[in-house]
Amino acid sequence: MNKKLYIKTYGCQMNFYDSDRMEDSLKPMGFTLSDKVSDSDLVILNTCHIREKAAEKVYSELGRIRKEKAKRRKEGKNMIIAVAGCVAQAEGKEIIKRAPFVDIVIGPQSITRLPQLIANATDGKKGMVDLDFSPEEKFDELPEESRPQGLSSLLTIQEGCDKFCTFCVVPYTRGVEFSRPVPELYREAARLVSHGAKELFLLGQNVNAYHGKGPDGEAWGLGQLIRHIAAINGLERIRYTTSHPRDMDDDLINAHGEVEKLMPFMHLPVQSGSDKILKEMNRNHTADFYRGIIDKVRTARPDIQFSSDFIVGFPGETDEDFKETMKLVSDIGYAQAYSFKYSARPGTPAANREYLVPEKIKDERLIELQNLISKQQEEFNKKCIGLTMPVLFDRKGKYEGQIIGRSPYMQSVHVMDGHELFGKIAEVTMTEAFANSLSAIVQTQDEKISAATGR
Repeated sequence: MNKKLYIKTYGCQMNFYDSDRMEDSLKPMGFTLSDKVSDSDLVILNTCHIREKAAEKVYSELGRIRKEKAKRRKEGKNMIIAVAGCVAQAEGKEIIKRAPFVDIVIGPQSITRLPQLIANATDGKKGMVDLDFSPEEKFDELPEESRPQGLSSLLTIQEGCDKFCTFCVVPYTRGVEFSRPVPELYREAARLVSHGAKELFLLGQNVNAYHGKGPDGEAWGLGQLIRHIAAINGLERIRYTTSHPRDMDDDLINAHGEVEKLMPFMHLPVQSGSDKILKEMNRNHTADFYRGIIDKVRTARPDIQFSSDFIVGFPGETDEDFKETMKLVSDIGYAQAYSFKYSARPGTPAANREYLVPEKIKDERLIELQNLISKQQEEFNKKCIGLTMPVLFDRKGKYEGQIIGRSPYMQSVHVMDGHELFGKIAEVTMTEAFANSLSAIVQTQDEKISAATGR
């Protein structure tokens, strides 16, 4: 019997990877994807616990789903509701207590057992909670990717984190660092490429801490893995996220200058430019250490661009601390960056800190920081006008005839009347810059010859 599955995914790319794998594991049970809650036999919320009030947003969404479940019950139809991901791991039985109509609560490392839990729910069992930690078992038991992800595909290579930053829930919801073996990753990467992927995103909560077992029996770092995967025919682009400054070793830095397929763009979160605040965050590096890493990567790959994450208003942050963050941003010059106000995550060490920064001051600092980041991003985009770049076109735009792609620097690039470029990496010339995107045109063959000859 054909059954409908609705999945709503929150947060990071790793959650999207997990959602794809849950879908794969449920296909043998007859589930196919639906874009509507109302006609679905199974609804999964794959949740994220990073952002402010994440749990409350999930409960709010569950309230809406409850109404749809009640409607289906009146029609004689069943609906199984499952909460997965990091809110599930953090909240556990509290979800069943607050939302007793939820049938399954399952953590990120337990998703291999989802089919059995759904079978149990179909038989009438309610309120099941599975939060066991076993990342090795998770990847051993998940089915092989059964459908193409698309031109740009996600590949989780590492899970968990051992850093225990005082603001972060990841070590508590995803566990300690675990790296998948190299041969397993190579096979999955090759399979994704055979299904049409031209670009791979290597994912991990702390991806550059990767230390998976190589075919030689030794632990390989991320640089070695990238070189290995780059040899796959048909793969044209490699990216990775998210990194920690302490794990940027020389081999990985050198890979940026040696592996052509590794894109010249790096997301390297720093969180603050103040050494005092970095210490309070348990980042175990200084602002100058971070600057040194940036300098080393730029030496290896001069055209590389950076993005980062920043938290403003961490407990105890003074005006002087914030000025040091602004100075760091000015010193580095980012192509893009993400910034947020500090909000306490239950269970993390920083949640009980004193010397809280008033919301009004946090708001003011965030606006000032975002204005600087936006200015830098727009300036970088403007510098690209007139340049010809290879762009991977993988989406339709909101206007008739428009297609959208991604530059090597993660910029959104749109072209009109370029249908023949869809699904390809094509050289296009940037003509106009905006705050968050670029417009481009396709060069004609005559224009290419003229540019090459100078006539």
